Amino acid sequence: MDFIYPNGKKQALTFSFDDNQDFDKRLIEIFDKYGMKCTFNLNSGTLGGTADQNSDGNVYIKPEEVKERISKILAIKGSKTVDSFQKRLGHIMWENVGMGRNKAGLEQAIPMIHALKEEFWKDVKVEEANECMNPELEKALRFADHVELAELIARDALQREESCGGHFREEHQTEEGEAKRDDENFMFVGAWQYKGENETPEMHKEDLNYEFIKVQQRNYK
Repeated sequence: MDFIYPNGKKQALTFSFDDNQDFDKRLIEIFDKYGMKCTFNLNSGTLGGTADQNSDGNVYIKPEEVKERISKILAIKGSKTVDSFQKRLGHIMWENVGMGRNKAGLEQAIPMIHALKEEFWKDVKVEEANECMNPELEKALRFADHVELAELIARDALQREESCGGHFREEHQTEEGEAKRDDENFMFVGAWQYKGENETPEMHKEDLNYEFIKVQQRNYK
């Protein structure tokens, strides 16, 4: 079987870049000029509803917000390590939000993740390290991001009542056990907007329009 890319091309070169706003702008201009496509990785440091917006249109976290978060974590002085929270989060995601998901598991996972997040902010143990590297603090800051993202992944998976790609909802499969798509209702990307601490995020739908491929049901047999 031959795979043909747009305009009859038989080979493709892929690009993926880590983010740097200024450099990315120049790269995008080059790619647009020559009709090339690429992907860019998002940096959570440029996201957030309460951060300053630069003249370049990018959003940045305020330094004082970072310091406040660090101080908040160090002031908890709880009894549980960051690793213990990370393992529990991993278990919830593995059991309920894996590649094979179902409505019951997802509905169970969301409050479990939220409860774990609340427990983390009350009982995590991170020792202070004066003027030196603090790996536990680094892990705690990373987990604080992980647990927010985990809840968002579960919410997005719950609202998507279909199976498609790496998202397999067990309730939505063909008689042969293949992923059953619902392109009529879910041909979009769910872009979730942060609404504030402990507030339900808002989903914005970005429609998907395919120009060079025919969207169809896959069968791997």
